[in-house]
Amino acid sequence: MRAVVRQAVRDVRAAPLPPPAGPPADSAFAEPGRVVDDLAATTHQLGELMLEVAPAYLSDTAAADVLAPLCEQIGETLDNGLAARGYALSGTIL
Repeated sequence: MRAVVRQAVRDVRAAPLPPPAGPPADSAFAEPGRVVDDLAATTHQLGELMLEVAPAYLSDTAAADVLAPLCEQIGETLDNGLAARGYALSGTIL
C-alpha cells in the first residue's frame, strides 16, 4: 500500500502542469481585473503621497503622528493611509 501511495505522489509531482487558461471570453470577468488594477495604482499613488510626508525611515508609530493631520484633511482614515504607505514601500498589501 505504501509503495502505491509513494508512486502516486511521484506521478503527481512529475506530471506537467496544465497550460494557463487564456483570458476569459466573457467581458464580465475582465472588468473586475481592471478595477483591481486601478485600485492598486491608486493605492500606490496614495502611498507615495504618504511617503512624501512620512519617509520610509520613520516607524509606523512615528509616521502615524505625522500622517494623522494629512489623512484628516484628505478624508482618509489613518489606517488606510498607513496601509497605502506600506504598500508603496513593499509592493504588497499589508
